[in-house]
Amino acid sequence: MTEVKAEPGSPLAVVLSQLDDDQAQDIVTIPLEGKSSIADHMVIASGRSTRQVASMAQKLAERIKKEGHGPVRLEGLPAADWVLIDGGDVVVHLFRPEVRSFYNLERMWAFGDAPPVASGNA
Repeated sequence: MTEVKAEPGSPLAVVLSQLDDDQAQDIVTIPLEGKSSIADHMVIASGRSTRQVASMAQKLAERIKKEGHGPVRLEGLPAADWVLIDGGDVVVHLFRPEVRSFYNLERMWAFGDAPPVASGNA
């Protein structure tokens, strides 16, 4: 996949910074311009447990709002196997590794260009 550059202060930069702060794993950014009208970018990341996924989702939603990037919708709490954060210009999918491997969104949005995602079980 292509390397995506985030403009400082942009919604994408805020998302990537917060996910890095929260030690999200296997962060992938997919540019959606020209592929979908739902958002400009999709970010997919993993957490080690449902507790970490839930915590990351809540912190990310708060940070997006605090930085002035509009209202945020969360779907998938409290189960937190797969949480969707709709931040307007950026849609974020946070998964437990096993669930991420099963759905493999990277492959779907890359139209077959993405390698399979490891489930993290060693």
